[in-house]
Amino acid sequence: MEQDTTLVDGATDIWRDVVLTWAEATLAALPRLGFAVTLILVAALLIWALRVFTGRIARRAGLRRNLTDVILLLISVLGWSIVALMAITIIFPTVTPSNALTTLGLGSVAIGFAFKDTFENFLAGILILVREPFEIGDHIHCENVEGQVEQITIRDTHIRQTDGQLVVVPNAHLFHNPVQVRTNRDFRRTSIICGVAYGEDVDQARRVIADAVRHVDSVRDDVRDIQVFAKAFGASSIDFEITWWTGSQPVDIRSSRDQVVAAVKRALDDAGIEIPFPYRTLTVNDPIEVKSVDTEGAAA
Repeated sequence: MEQDTTLVDGATDIWRDVVLTWAEATLAALPRLGFAVTLILVAALLIWALRVFTGRIARRAGLRRNLTDVILLLISVLGWSIVALMAITIIFPTVTPSNALTTLGLGSVAIGFAFKDTFENFLAGILILVREPFEIGDHIHCENVEGQVEQITIRDTHIRQTDGQLVVVPNAHLFHNPVQVRTNRDFRRTSIICGVAYGEDVDQARRVIADAVRHVDSVRDDVRDIQVFAKAFGASSIDFEITWWTGSQPVDIRSSRDQVVAAVKRALDDAGIEIPFPYRTLTVNDPIEVKSVDTEGAAA
């Protein structure tokens, strides 16, 4: 019985010593903890002020909103990383800045390997926002994706295809592959092929086609003059390549082609110039026997 009482008393003394040690350590750390909390509050105020100041400067400089958000995010991440490192070294004096930086570096390497694709898209997004090869509202084509840019984020770009579907493309894909920005300028060149019969006068057909295209409203011959070239000897026609400039939006291209095709067809019809159907000439080596049949079906 006395042995059990001795064990209980010994355990109680141990716990008392542990609690006292913790209490003394906590009391000793309170000033450091208070200083760290004060540092965090002051840093939060400074980071907020820096974000507001940077945001105003970015708006005055005309930077796009997404790029401004990236800059503000980097300011927050860098600022809070420094504050966290300082707070840890204040609360735990045994932790030196060099040790903390070493641990942070090793952790960053491990995180980098684990989220390689995410960081690649993140960096590609920053480069796209900085270089501005295209912007929101542009119509672009990359690999098998074509449509209008609706949003550019840090990780991906949202593209609305002409059929209404939304495609979310990783920024690394747009950064590593060629991107055609179809609306980089207000006007874009387009062309069609038109054929006239071999029996028609080529120079006259060229003049009729050129005059018809110039009178189409959607054709911007004030930007650059239209071009009509005899391109090739087709199977049943002389093929002309008709080239002109119009709006750069996809709907502008389709609408202008519709108007030009209608105008050229109407002008050639009015001029009596034939747009031929395909002709086929069949050559038979052996003579063909021809028989006449009377009304009653008997062979003559």
